[in-house]
Amino acid sequence: MSRESPGPVKQSESLISVIRWFDSEAGLDLLLESQDPGVDWWRILPFAISHVMCLGVFLVGWSWVAVAVAAGLYLVRMFAITGFYHRYFSHRTFKTNRFWQFIFAVLGNSSVQRGPLWWAAHHRHHHRYADQDEDPHSPSRHGFWHSHIGWLTTRTNFRTRMEYVGDWAKYPELVWINRFDTVIPILLALTLLGLGEALATFAPGLNTNGPQMLIWGFFISTVVLFHGTSTINSLDHLIGTRRYDTPDTSRNNLALALITLGEGWHNNHHHYAVTARQGFYWWEIDITYYLLVLLSWLGIVTDLRPIPESVRSRNQFQGKVRNEEDQA
Repeated sequence: MSRESPGPVKQSESLISVIRWFDSEAGLDLLLESQDPGVDWWRILPFAISHVMCLGVFLVGWSWVAVAVAAGLYLVRMFAITGFYHRYFSHRTFKTNRFWQFIFAVLGNSSVQRGPLWWAAHHRHHHRYADQDEDPHSPSRHGFWHSHIGWLTTRTNFRTRMEYVGDWAKYPELVWINRFDTVIPILLALTLLGLGEALATFAPGLNTNGPQMLIWGFFISTVVLFHGTSTINSLDHLIGTRRYDTPDTSRNNLALALITLGEGWHNNHHHYAVTARQGFYWWEIDITYYLLVLLSWLGIVTDLRPIPESVRSRNQFQGKVRNEEDQA
C-alpha cells in the first residue's frame, strides 16, 4: 500500500496546480509547507503555451494596426511594471491615491507577471539577499537561465511572500488582483480578439482580424515584455558597467535601459533603491522617470523621491565607472 499511496497525492497536487491557473492561493497550506525546488510543470503550462502561440504569426500574418497595438501595449504595460510594480509597490518612491494605485495595478497585472503583492514581495526579498544564496534569481549563484526564467517555474517561488507586503495587504482590491491574477490578462486577450473582429467588420481596409490582433496584441507583446523585464534579473547582473561599489553584481547597461524604459541603470538602483529616478545623471536615459514626472504635473502622482547629491557621489569606484572585466 505504501508504494501506491503517492499516486493519488501526485494527482491531487496536479489538480491543485491547474486550479492555480485561476486562483493562485489554491492549496496555499501546501505552498507554505513546500520546500520542493522542482518545476511545477502543470502550473507553468499556460506560460509555455503563450510562447508557442507566438508562432501563430505565421498563420495570421501581420498588419500595421496589429503591430502598433502590440508595440503600444508593450510600452504601456512596461511602464506599469517599471513605474508602479517596481518603483511604487516595491520601493514606494512616490505617492498616489487609491484610485490610480488600482488602475496601475490592473495595467501591471495585464502584463501577465503575476499580482502586485507577489511582484513586490519577491523584489523586496531580492534586495534583501541580492546575489546571495537566498536570492531566487541571482545569475552568479544560480546561472543565467535560472535567473532569467527558471526561478519562476519552481514551487518554492510561487507563493506570495506576504511577510514582505503587509503595507499593501490592507487593500482588498490589490489582494483580489493578486489572488486571481489571470482574470485581467484573460479579459485583455478577449478584448483584443473582439477588437480585431470589429475592425475586420467595420474597417476591412486595415487588413486585421480577431486572431491576428490576439496573436500580436496579446501573445507576442506579452512574451517580449516578459523577456525584456527579465533581462534586468539576468543580463543586468552580468553585462555592463559598475559605478558604485555595491555588495552585489548589479550593472548599468544603456541597451537594457532603453528596452525597459530606464531599469537598465541597475547598479545605480542597487546603490540607492528608494529614489524614483534610476538614471542618476542627465545622460542616463530613464523614460519611466520622465513619465512619472509627467504624471506628477497632471497631479496623478506626488512626492517623487529625488537622488540626494551626497548619496549620488558616495561609494563610487574612485569617481570612475568600472566595467565587467575589472571584476575579475
